[in-house]
Amino acid sequence: MSESPVFEIVCGAQSYDWGKLGKDGSKVSHFAQGLPNFEYDENKPYAELWMGTHPSCPSTLYATGQDLKKYLKARPELLGEKVVHKFGDDLPFLFKVLAIRKALSIQAHPDKPLAQRLHAERPDIYKDPNHKPEMAVALTDFSGFCGFRRPSEIAAFLDSVPEFATVVGSSVADSFKSKFLSSSSPSEDDKKAGLKDLFSALMKADDKHVEEQVKSLVSRVEKDGAGLEREESELVKTLNGDFPGDVGVFCTFVLNIVHLKPGQAAFLKANEPHAYLDGDIMECMATSDNVVRAGLTPKLRDVPTLTSMLTYTSSPPSEQIMEAVGFRTTKHTTLYDPPIDEFSVLLTDLQDGETEVYPPIDGPSILIFTQLDGGKETARLKWTQGDEAIQREGQVWFVGAGEEVTVEAKGGRVVAYRAFVEA
Repeated sequence: MSESPVFEIVCGAQSYDWGKLGKDGSKVSHFAQGLPNFEYDENKPYAELWMGTHPSCPSTLYATGQDLKKYLKARPELLGEKVVHKFGDDLPFLFKVLAIRKALSIQAHPDKPLAQRLHAERPDIYKDPNHKPEMAVALTDFSGFCGFRRPSEIAAFLDSVPEFATVVGSSVADSFKSKFLSSSSPSEDDKKAGLKDLFSALMKADDKHVEEQVKSLVSRVEKDGAGLEREESELVKTLNGDFPGDVGVFCTFVLNIVHLKPGQAAFLKANEPHAYLDGDIMECMATSDNVVRAGLTPKLRDVPTLTSMLTYTSSPPSEQIMEAVGFRTTKHTTLYDPPIDEFSVLLTDLQDGETEVYPPIDGPSILIFTQLDGGKETARLKWTQGDEAIQREGQVWFVGAGEEVTVEAKGGRVVAYRAFVEA
């Protein structure tokens, strides 16, 4: 009997300080509890479940323990001829589950030319030469910073939040307000230049000065709200509670606050600022771990690189949310298809008794079952050579190129996410 093109894989759980604790319902720890050799600790933060071949946390075959990357390298037919020709003999994407308890860093991911330069100059920090566009699909209610607010909104905050204006400096604040509080219509170049001046001044401000102004702002917020809307005032308190006196607190007034409901998605382009704040998500990205940080983090901050690399485009929060569409001949599946080559993601949502037939995909994919309302063995995964009952939420399968697969719901609602690539 030939080797199966569909097989279960074992993924790794990553523990970072910002992750949700096991006892608080981290999706990561919940999904990981069925993995061999996983030791659960209710007080440990479980932040990320990695599904793929990235060397920092590679997946293995459940049946044999073989390294997935090595297995695929020896069997290029599982990747498909076109994918191998375009991306080489490895998965070009990394699929993750994230469980976010407190804010991740103010960050951006470099485009490919910048990633290559950073890797060449500082390989100890930027450990690969690849770009890292990424997409988040909400499993629960989610919030995050994503892209710059419109300059007129930022200017209004400079006018109403004196601590913010003090940190960026009076000359920068006054210049920004004069350009964007007036009724004139500044050009896109003017907007970008103004945002770069302001954000650079904020990120490069003296740490002690920032700490003093954050303390002043938080004191006013706790006393009477400081004239802010509830969302901004609560976020200022939350961020300061997790990162006391950090410059990232003032990003509340610079970056969009984006909210996603379960099933909604946001695509984070290269060279765009963002920071996840709260919630559980599916995340897919190009296979890279390049992150440039500048706030809300104990890790290395590379302010010069971050402030020079950003595009400084601005838009309302609604424009950060991706539109999903139907997928080919499927009846219960939604496609999230960002404008990059390395990956797309499918969301399949079945009610009891429903079946989804995925047409063959001309490339590899990774499939995770995130919800089994009927419990163990209430979903089945079928392909030409196999038929398996799904045993638990968080079970993960690799599907080789060109294989038609079917998912059945038998006993309750079944939800699955599938990351794939075609060339």
